[in-house]
Amino acid sequence: MSGSLSGISDLEPKSTTKIKSPAIHPVWLRLTHWVNALAVLIMIGSGWRIYNASPLFGFSFPNDITLGGWLGGALDWHFAAMWILVANGLIYLLFNGVSRRFWHKFFPLSPRAVWTDIKAALRGRLSHADARRYNSVQKTAYLFAVLDLVLLVLSGLVLWKSVQFPILAFLLGGYETARYVHFFSMAFLVGFIAIHLLMVLLVPRSLLAMTRGR
Repeated sequence: MSGSLSGISDLEPKSTTKIKSPAIHPVWLRLTHWVNALAVLIMIGSGWRIYNASPLFGFSFPNDITLGGWLGGALDWHFAAMWILVANGLIYLLFNGVSRRFWHKFFPLSPRAVWTDIKAALRGRLSHADARRYNSVQKTAYLFAVLDLVLLVLSGLVLWKSVQFPILAFLLGGYETARYVHFFSMAFLVGFIAIHLLMVLLVPRSLLAMTRGR
């Protein structure tokens, strides 16, 4: 009898369900990342067109890589993207605060750890085996990028409504100084994006993690 029962159990289909590993990046993070990327690209392209209308330095950006067609059109694009960036940024900070992800991902962080990882990167020995963990260089770069975006928004408010934000204008050194702050903050952001894209090319699975979560 036991033998027949054993035979019956052997005939029963075995479960082939695979347990999926937890997503590297949650859905809300992936959505805010791509919305942020789109808003930033629009602001860069339109910002270059706005810059060309009154250059700070002895050069202008080629019109072919700017957005808006003319100053008024560029301003429309710039302000539209600005509100998207601000709203998206608040959602990002809210979810990070509630989930405590921001704290767990970016801290602890120390100058010694950053220097150690920089030396490892220069030797080509910086590990990217675990996509769930940021190394100290990544942590520092992402934190600076967040702070840079905040500075871009604040300096942009001064350029947009300097009379309505007198304290902010004072803290940034006035309207003209705020223009330089805004320009160099954008330059830093463009540099960050360039390095970020280079790292994606070197570690392509990071792009998959940010699109499908794994």
